[in-house]
Amino acid sequence: MGHPLSRLVTRTAYGARQLSRVAWYVGHSVAIGWLSKEARRRDGESTRPRPQTEAPVPGRKRLYADMASLFKLDLANVEAGIYPLPADHDGSLSTLLNRSWLFFEDLPDIHRRRESGQHSEVLTAETRGKRPLYYLQNFHFQSGGYMTDDSAQRCDTQVEVLFNGTANATRRQALPQLHEVFAGRDQRRLRLLDVGCGTGRFLDFVKQAWPRLPAVGLDLSEPYVKEAKRHLERWSRIDLVVGNGESIPVPDDSQDAVTSIFMFHELPPNVRRIVFREFARVLKPGGRVVLVDSLQRGDEPDYEGLLELFPQSFHEPYYTSYIEEDFGAIGKACGLTHTRDINAFISKVMVFDKPVR
Repeated sequence: MGHPLSRLVTRTAYGARQLSRVAWYVGHSVAIGWLSKEARRRDGESTRPRPQTEAPVPGRKRLYADMASLFKLDLANVEAGIYPLPADHDGSLSTLLNRSWLFFEDLPDIHRRRESGQHSEVLTAETRGKRPLYYLQNFHFQSGGYMTDDSAQRCDTQVEVLFNGTANATRRQALPQLHEVFAGRDQRRLRLLDVGCGTGRFLDFVKQAWPRLPAVGLDLSEPYVKEAKRHLERWSRIDLVVGNGESIPVPDDSQDAVTSIFMFHELPPNVRRIVFREFARVLKPGGRVVLVDSLQRGDEPDYEGLLELFPQSFHEPYYTSYIEEDFGAIGKACGLTHTRDINAFISKVMVFDKPVR
């Protein structure tokens, strides 16, 4: 990447791709603001208590500056050869428009649930007992929770709108931590497990970096695993399984790396510990666990207010306990060493290693 022309081409291509994504998803946020204003004009002010905090909240200028820093880091990783120029694989224009339609179509029902405090429509006679009780909720107030095909098709749009188009760049910040332990090794002989793989967006970036790496994606949602299979059909050596991170269906000491992206803030505290023990069980000595999730208390003082406002606006029943959670202690109790944390815009990367016996 040392040749000036190559560097210019790479930077131009990267900038064009990421700026267009940011514009697309920020545009959704602007539209939501306009729709909310019209709803208030039509229906009057909400009777629900307004989200409030006395902690610092970053202004728009700071948010965009930190987004720019994230993209600079992402591009630096590309130029360092850690992973190739990323393909976000967002789909055709018709696919994007269809998913945007699903996104906007759900907003009235999200508004209704937010106003009424209703968040358990997923728990029905049909679903009860088929998944853990904590899972059968309308997380984010979205229709279907994680249990429907429509939810699987709209979820990535919802996440990117929340992140202003930076969710994929945030996910990619786990890759340098994998590169550190994979470098110089035959990727065909390594094993990676992604728990809570959702629609497969992170695994797509893993395969772009290590196309011959055998990988397994595990998720509790059949519709999301089905969507992940569609999204990842271009890749080989990848298995997608419906299963629970509390009882991972792989042998002890079998994985060189275990990853989990945006999952732990949606787990109850006791379940976080069970899942962590499973990570430690399946990880080989010398292996690595990499988590990507929200910032926590003390990670970025200027963002403390956002951490308080988020669960007031979205149904995130375990988020308040998450931001106070001591993951270093959880890892230590499982025999894992907490190696480092790295902030990535409104998220953080947490790295744990399993000592060689």
